[in-house]
Amino acid sequence: MRNDEITVLPISHIRVINPRSRNKKIFAELVENIATLGLKRPITVTKAKRETNDQPYNLLCGQGRLEACIALGEKSIPCRIINVDNEGAYLISLVENIARRKHSTVELLFGVKCLAERGYNSQDIARKTGLNKSYINGILLLLNQGEERLINAVEKGYLPMSAAISIARAEDQNVQQHLAELYAQKQLNQNSLGKIRNLIHRRKLAGKAAHSGPYIKSTSYRQDTLLRIYKDETERQKMMIKQAEYSEQQFNIILSCLTRLFGNKYFCLLLKSEGLDDLPKDLSDHLARHQRENINA
Repeated sequence: MRNDEITVLPISHIRVINPRSRNKKIFAELVENIATLGLKRPITVTKAKRETNDQPYNLLCGQGRLEACIALGEKSIPCRIINVDNEGAYLISLVENIARRKHSTVELLFGVKCLAERGYNSQDIARKTGLNKSYINGILLLLNQGEERLINAVEKGYLPMSAAISIARAEDQNVQQHLAELYAQKQLNQNSLGKIRNLIHRRKLAGKAAHSGPYIKSTSYRQDTLLRIYKDETERQKMMIKQAEYSEQQFNIILSCLTRLFGNKYFCLLLKSEGLDDLPKDLSDHLARHQRENINA
């Protein structure tokens, strides 16, 4: 039952039941705003069923405002008191964290998982949090299918949540094509794309669960699975060797051409007149080494 009356309570009497971390810059702006304009919206609390450490009230909404008032040295804060049981108090606090405009990926995953474990379906969670139902379904898909590698990549920041959901839903043979589409849509950058392709390769070989060891972490694999992993890895290594050999051949051709060009005095005079007679240090070192090897050969 909601009480629309505002009551001023001692801050020391309020316990945060579902604490979360926050961005320091955003928190500093909140403190400055409250110091300048005052508290524009009261926090929401409920009477604790069991008083703990002289804190008879549990915080439901407004952790940031509460902590900002503490930072400003306030001893009391305006509150709206509602009457709910412990389960309801926890859920209200959880939904508040998920539904706020800016939330971390970890908090979002944790919140959706907790609501799902308490029997709420995707439609219920979407309605309570204001998030899209298909987005909630995607998060539940990642969690239910044990997509630890994708979730870790999302938490590290180089894989957007929407991209992780799309990859989890795509068939293995379509994943690379899907990555190309996400890159074309500018949902991924070049640096992230390389990391994600490596992640997808490991996911294909060793599964969706994340671990810090090598690809084969136990002897529980079947013989045909081990054989497939060995063949795939052997082919990948062969391809890497071929690419390295081809790159080395092309680089040697470039060095040979540059050696001949720099051996032409007219070409060198032309470069000097245009102010182009210097080379990057790495390329200059490789060119000098190539010239010494040709002399010694």
